[in-house]
Amino acid sequence: MAKETTGPQGLWIKCPDCREILYHREVTGNSHVCPRCSHHFRISADLRLQMLFDNGRYKKFFGKIRSSDPLGFVDSKPYSERLKVYNKKFNGSDAVVVGQGEICKIPTLVAAMEFGFMGGSMGSAVGEKLARSIDRCLDRRLPLVIVSCSGGARMQEGILSLMQLAKVSTGLARMRAKALPFISVLTDPTTGGVTASYAMLGDLNIAEPGALIGFAGPRVIEQTIRQTLPEGFQRSEFLLEHGMLDMVIPRPELKATLARCLSLLR
Repeated sequence: MAKETTGPQGLWIKCPDCREILYHREVTGNSHVCPRCSHHFRISADLRLQMLFDNGRYKKFFGKIRSSDPLGFVDSKPYSERLKVYNKKFNGSDAVVVGQGEICKIPTLVAAMEFGFMGGSMGSAVGEKLARSIDRCLDRRLPLVIVSCSGGARMQEGILSLMQLAKVSTGLARMRAKALPFISVLTDPTTGGVTASYAMLGDLNIAEPGALIGFAGPRVIEQTIRQTLPEGFQRSEFLLEHGMLDMVIPRPELKATLARCLSLLR
């Protein structure tokens, strides 16, 4: 994610693709998309919800659900200490924020993943929030949109993290059995266990342009198969060409596209 320059009040931002120095308001006024090369900057989960819901208004759910440290995991520092830092920074939201509002007057539940919280990794709290989101959709017959932005399963929770893949996938099967729409939106990056489970299980799978989408990283794959990968491998346009996605939609058009798709799926 590009950082603002140290100029006065952070007025400028550098695009990591075209290397242009851009006026910050020009980028924010264009849905945080570079007006020169259309690079899609990463945005926070809260900003994502504001952009999708009518008038930026929505009600948050499951905000008190937080991960614990069941394994007492320690790497360069204890996992419990990492959680304290991130919970303070993100007000305890963990790596997904769930909101309910209207998308072009269609009542919808949206779960947006927060990459800033440990790379959007999926731990027990994320899995529980998504499972409860599915239950709420089933109880109130609401469509569900999950916006993925994640490095995958959270290693600090081991098998407990991997169990969330099955839990959420089972819930989505229950939604499908009740003919309730689920649209998966994949943004940069969507990798690991998130790609291997709910991110690819939508009735429609929609991605933003240029998003990195895959299970293992390109370098790991090249080292494993000992072959050079095609240009653009694991980018959303490549996946669309090979039938893994239904659409690639620029961010400024995403809300209208979701509304149209939800109308048809309902």
